[in-house]
Amino acid sequence: MAAPPYPYIYQQLMKGEVIPFLGAGVPLYDRDPGKTTWTAPAAPGIAYLPTAGELAAELHRIANLPAGEKGELTRMAQYYRYVIGADPLQQRLREVFSFEQPPTPVHEFLAKVPAPLLIVTTNYDDLMERALHKEHKPHHVVVHNTDATENVLWWKPGAVEPEATLPENIDLPPPHTPVVYKIHGAIDRRPGKNGHFVITEDDYIQFLGRMTRTRVVPSVFAEPFRTRPFLFLGYGLYDWNLRVLLSSIQAMRGKASIKSWAIETLPKQVEQKLWEERDVVLFDNLSLKEFIEQLSAQGGAAPAGGGV
Repeated sequence: MAAPPYPYIYQQLMKGEVIPFLGAGVPLYDRDPGKTTWTAPAAPGIAYLPTAGELAAELHRIANLPAGEKGELTRMAQYYRYVIGADPLQQRLREVFSFEQPPTPVHEFLAKVPAPLLIVTTNYDDLMERALHKEHKPHHVVVHNTDATENVLWWKPGAVEPEATLPENIDLPPPHTPVVYKIHGAIDRRPGKNGHFVITEDDYIQFLGRMTRTRVVPSVFAEPFRTRPFLFLGYGLYDWNLRVLLSSIQAMRGKASIKSWAIETLPKQVEQKLWEERDVVLFDNLSLKEFIEQLSAQGGAAPAGGGV
């Protein structure tokens, strides 16, 4: 595969006409999990957030499950909730994701884009928000919750408390500011709060059920989702949860053919086909570090505009 079309992606990002989609590989950035061992926040020396596999192993350890019961994160979180409880699971996740790993160069690059971007993520961390704070950029944060309601949590720029509202009630009057849209929940740093985490098998079943029953994606995002390309960073399509989510988004586009891009290191062969089926051009054997360095090297001022 040839190199990504860096000049075009850069130009469109600077105009706010691309939707970055941040996956679990973004907080990892250039860390090699095979060479570094993640330890829980209670242990000294932690310097980063865990991968899904590392978090699954931590939940497996605390729940004291047999070695043969090891599995993916959704399954380990389900076991943890069953043997220890839902509240302790939420509390443990808050402990883990409240660790303030510095934003990566990916977050820093996006935070410096002059146009107001719509940034979508399935991550629980607040690295993107903290990168925007560092750049003194007011921004909206929209979080799907795991309560027995159809509401989302909407933090307006500078708000101390979120507004619980139906997705269709979110209104972003101009001039627009950046928006961080957190589809699978997020940590909540307010005292006495843990956050919302779509993480167990039951959580995903309930969330996907909501997607089929209601319009989960806020209507204010419908036009960008229909008309703009995505830039998938840190994702693999081997995860069925993401495939279902993207199928729902793809349905919003109808028959429109809009090329998107994905950066993934060493994808499985089946993933390549899955990306192709979704009109996504995959650039493999390319690390996020290499991609962001090359994208940043495009430099030059580009006109601001577009946005949500």
